Amino acid sequence: QAQLAESGGGWAQAGDSMRLSCAASGFTFGDYVMGWFRQAPGKEREFVAAIKWYGGLTFYEDSVKGRFIIDRVNSKNTVSLQMNSLQPEDTAVYYCAANRWGRHPERSTDYEYWGQGTQVTVSS
Repeated sequence: QAQLAESGGGWAQAGDSMRLSCAASGFTFGDYVMGWFRQAPGKEREFVAAIKWYGGLTFYEDSVKGRFIIDRVNSKNTVSLQMNSLQPEDTAVYYCAANRWGRHPERSTDYEYWGQGTQVTVSS
């Protein structure tokens, strides 16, 4: 049974950094594109970042480019999201997700497996 477990969320002040991690199990991690999405209160879930199978290609939503970095360690079945220069608008529940084919990394509907999410709150 596929499982994704996020960790590392919490409270931060504007300008701080935070690192989220996601541990995967129950599927062949290296065969999947991994993504991070977020959902703020009253808003739809939105794409944040994705990384292809062997880490050579990454994708970012425009508002996080230059601030967030996604990486993965296939030998440890983990994907992480380093978030720098956090802003109050980054406040959301952050979800880790796995996408077998990776044709549209930014589309949440293409992802088969999802974690439960971790809350990130940034105060001004």
